[in-house]
Amino acid sequence: MSHAEQTMETTSSPTGRYWRGLGAWNVYFIFKLALYWQGVIGFQALPNLAFAAFLLVPLPPRWLHRLRHLVAIPIGVALFYQDSWLPPFSRLLAQSSQVSAFSLDYLLELASRFINWDWMAVLFVLAVGYAFIASWVRVTVPVVLGLIWIALLPVLSMVSATSFLPTPATVTTVPAEESANGVAAVEQNAAPAPRASATPNDAELDAQLKAFYRSESERQTPFSTAPGQPFDVLIVNVCSLSWDDMSEAGVTNHPLFDYLDVVFDNFNSATSYSGPASLRLLRASCGQIPHGELYGQTPQQCHLFENLAEHGFATELALNHDGVFDDYLKTIREQGGLEAPMLPQNSLKPQMTAFDDSPIYRDRDMFDTWMAQQDWDNPTATFYNTVTLHDGNRIVGEKGFADYEPLLRQLFDDLLAFLQRLESEGRQVAVLIVPEHGAALSGDKMQFAGMREIPTPSITHVPVGVKLTGLEQPREGAPIHIEAPSSYLAVSELVERFLEQDVYAQREVDWQALTADLPTTEPVSSNEGVVVMPVNETPYIRLKGDGWMAYPQ
Repeated sequence: MSHAEQTMETTSSPTGRYWRGLGAWNVYFIFKLALYWQGVIGFQALPNLAFAAFLLVPLPPRWLHRLRHLVAIPIGVALFYQDSWLPPFSRLLAQSSQVSAFSLDYLLELASRFINWDWMAVLFVLAVGYAFIASWVRVTVPVVLGLIWIALLPVLSMVSATSFLPTPATVTTVPAEESANGVAAVEQNAAPAPRASATPNDAELDAQLKAFYRSESERQTPFSTAPGQPFDVLIVNVCSLSWDDMSEAGVTNHPLFDYLDVVFDNFNSATSYSGPASLRLLRASCGQIPHGELYGQTPQQCHLFENLAEHGFATELALNHDGVFDDYLKTIREQGGLEAPMLPQNSLKPQMTAFDDSPIYRDRDMFDTWMAQQDWDNPTATFYNTVTLHDGNRIVGEKGFADYEPLLRQLFDDLLAFLQRLESEGRQVAVLIVPEHGAALSGDKMQFAGMREIPTPSITHVPVGVKLTGLEQPREGAPIHIEAPSSYLAVSELVERFLEQDVYAQREVDWQALTADLPTTEPVSSNEGVVVMPVNETPYIRLKGDGWMAYPQ
């Protein structure tokens, strides 16, 4: 304890001589106040004041005083985490079964992202500065005054604000029940959901979310068209790819996107995890449902590949990984309605190993294998999932983790070469590139880079593209851009229009009719225990057990 802090014991009060001050805990509070001032963390004034009071209460026996410091360490850590913008710790524990499969190297890599070395330097400077001045300055006094000031700020703001200012008008919302699994009606464009006020409360936001799911429960793509000229459908489900990732990696003008026929500019993947994203794509023929309903009974007419199977398509499945992690393969078969055998990989050499040391094969090799085993006389519908861009991949024979940017360029190169090969050979294939979710390369206040617990817009806003190869008259010029907010129902509708318009029997495809008035979907996203919903262009989140809050920007 410093000399200045010790002088606090000289009071004549019977217990006053045991007021020892905060000691080194001053550095803890000063550091948090600095982070709060810079907007890096939040700050709950009352819990922090209570913690400071706990540390200041006089305890005559010195051993008890020291024991209190030991007890305070886990309390201080928990309070620091609670003040941060990171998701509740319970959400991280919910993923513990998946984390246990990570390799040690990958766990260390994730830990390094959690640490901000610039702020570690600030902490070091504060600690040295405290040690230097504490011998003649009572640091506890200004620190406690700072905590009290922050606690009083909301009260002072209320006192200074005039009560005569008009309050924002609110919009009355009508509560609705959560979606059922059944589909009630056929709709294409979404009905407008009730809107919350400019500063919405929990009840308004809950009502808006329920209205969204009620509207979505009534939407379905009807597959009632008789088969026309046969063609193949290939859906490429890409893990860890968003518009934000492309910008962060500096790969925004790859020629692949000029070669496509249709690009969705505002497609929402509705989740930030692979299993749920693939399930939503596989059941794209119905409207969006809450996360929990993905793992229940789903009407057969919601399964995109079962609809295609009823129209004469033989369904196929291909992965460039083993599908073991998080029971991915089992999940898409049992809940996604895709029972097809998996494309064999035994003739391929892995290009990379994943974060759990499982093999990953190059997309170019997978495309070559798929083409080699195709029966071009009979239509097929293939679901291909690739984890080439997943965090924690390592190239075989090289040290360290693979960088995202070169892997992204390689994937785009492989996709472009594959599409050009299909075109040059005259193969009639409708290729749809639909990413699962982003890689969260940039991170934010609540999630460090690579963390995807909360499905924020930067993670779920993904680039979706479509190419029809082998047309009698290929489309020329720049791609058609779909700017309306879209999601999986638009994919299902577009595939159905390929059948309805019999696109490969046409000398010239009517692209306007093909892409006009596709279903729109508000960008509502969810994982287990968390929902993200936009309100007046501001994303709001609801965590399980808590209310709504605006996502910290």
